[in-house]
Amino acid sequence: MLTLDHLAVAGETLQEAVAHVEEALGVKMGPGGEHAHFGTHNQLIGLADGLYLEAIAANPAAETLPYPRWFDLDRLEGAPRLGNWICRTDDMDAELARLDVNAGNVVHLTRGDLRWRMAVPDSGALPYDNRFPALIQWDVAVTPAEILTPSGVALVQLEVVHPEAEDLRATVGLGDPRVVYSAGASALRATFDTPHGRRVLW
Repeated sequence: MLTLDHLAVAGETLQEAVAHVEEALGVKMGPGGEHAHFGTHNQLIGLADGLYLEAIAANPAAETLPYPRWFDLDRLEGAPRLGNWICRTDDMDAELARLDVNAGNVVHLTRGDLRWRMAVPDSGALPYDNRFPALIQWDVAVTPAEILTPSGVALVQLEVVHPEAEDLRATVGLGDPRVVYSAGASALRATFDTPHGRRVLW
């Protein structure tokens, strides 16, 4: 069974991604870290209800990689945007066996005391034009969402837009009423309650 874990805003630079989040939500992002395996770095913000939001970008200080970065970041161009949603599973192997799409190969990752597994396609691009969620399995007792400082921001709705929205919904099989699917040009749109009122992040 899948559970919504976090959302990711991607930018050509981390500074641009962070600015996009802070402008949209009216709150400051906290520190993050580096992901050496994929040559990326991020900053984080804690959300209500066990969720969090990350701003992520290619790390210009990273060495050249012999494989694509996750979240399709190597092909990212233009303004920063809400690019991916990430769902948690307690049994990655069983989840990948259940799916009838290629959600990726399991990569074991660490950062500091954190240990987790991600399903990452060889191309770096997820199915359904990256509208399919990235899958994560945390191998620690305490996840980032549980230790981040509360921001006063809560996810109200995540709208997943895709021309094959109904097929995508059925394939994901997520029973979270906050996640809705709409037919249209591929996009993600998240609505939040914030200390400044209701805000929308694209």
